[in-house]
Amino acid sequence: MLEQYETAKKYAQRFGQEHVLHFYETLSEAEKAQLLRSIQQTDFETALSLYQKADVIPAPPGEIRPYSAVDKSKLSKAERSHYADLGLIAMAEGKYAAVTMAGGQGTRLEFDGPKGIYDIGLPSHKSLFEIGLDTLKRKSLQIGRTIPWYIMTSRENHTAVEQFFEKNSWFGYPKEDIILFQQGALPLMDFEGKVLMDNPYTIKEGSDGNGSIFRAMRQSGAAEDLKRRGIEWFYVCNVDNVLANLADEVVLGFAIQEGAKCVSKSVIKSHPHEKVGVFCYCNGRPAVVEYSEITKEMAEMTDCSGELVYGDSHISCTLFHTNVLELDGVLHMPYHTARKKVPYLNENGQKTIPSDVNAYKFEAFIFDAFQFIDSFRVFRIRREEEFAPVKNKSGEDSPETARKLYLDYYGEGGPLDAKNKSSNI
Repeated sequence: MLEQYETAKKYAQRFGQEHVLHFYETLSEAEKAQLLRSIQQTDFETALSLYQKADVIPAPPGEIRPYSAVDKSKLSKAERSHYADLGLIAMAEGKYAAVTMAGGQGTRLEFDGPKGIYDIGLPSHKSLFEIGLDTLKRKSLQIGRTIPWYIMTSRENHTAVEQFFEKNSWFGYPKEDIILFQQGALPLMDFEGKVLMDNPYTIKEGSDGNGSIFRAMRQSGAAEDLKRRGIEWFYVCNVDNVLANLADEVVLGFAIQEGAKCVSKSVIKSHPHEKVGVFCYCNGRPAVVEYSEITKEMAEMTDCSGELVYGDSHISCTLFHTNVLELDGVLHMPYHTARKKVPYLNENGQKTIPSDVNAYKFEAFIFDAFQFIDSFRVFRIRREEEFAPVKNKSGEDSPETARKLYLDYYGEGGPLDAKNKSSNI
């Protein structure tokens, strides 16, 4: 233990973080071991580098121009059928996988546990994980083979997610086709550049954002597993979107037909000033620009048919070709800095709840990958068919609103009910 302590101490001191060992002598042997592990796995170097640039005002987004989406509802029946046939062939040949981002906890829902375990109150009482899995089961039956499902967890919830699936016998899906992998994490830092402590033996960390998914897939071995299986396409979405179509043969066939390496789905904003990021060209490259960076005139601008020019909002439902996992820019995504109000352990060993923001959190965003990908396309879908997020305990984007959208679209039987929609064509 002494050797590990000295190694951890030197590592922490190198980045001015020796305060993390302040309570070391008061800890039990098990707690000491946990603290030393926590120190060794913490990326102080990256966090400190980001801290030093935290108050730098970001450069303006540059020249912004509209990005045209392909509207699924405006495709002819023949076009949709053609794309669906191409997609189903690729799926049946084992070239497709689904990836769900599920690293979050249910904090905003006042739920103590991984968000994917949350029950939104359907008659079946299925969790968010089960809701997503139903879509994969249905498509797997249709194509005659199981679609691999990769789930990105976090250090905070990985064990709980794994235990949930084990306890429920992987919900009847082949265990070898549900692959869990962890996203990275970065320490939360106060405004003096010191990492916060969650308790005397644990450094307070936050996930490093959904944009870290590509690096996490490479580092965890998930990317190598895709390659081993001969998978060429993977579709990424959030666990909290109960209408997310994890096996959409139409968008897959569209990508194959168009030679696109990335197709991201959009929904039209509910009103011109909805607080969502929108697809556009930024300095000639595809991007998602935050609502705060769009002028009032741009937000309200309409085309000759009355549609919003900057109306396609990003919903974190994106199809990628596996070649994307080789792109340097995608593997080294820029980080964004947010100011958060974060409970922490003070120097007297007391848990403190701040009255105002007190810490920096560093995250990479998945949409920043689009600028590095050639042959990028946006595919517009209907909100009521594929977008019902569960973000808040009540009100907008709550279990109540998501439950209604789900039941309106599928009925009580969900995707596995043979009497409801058998295809998204």
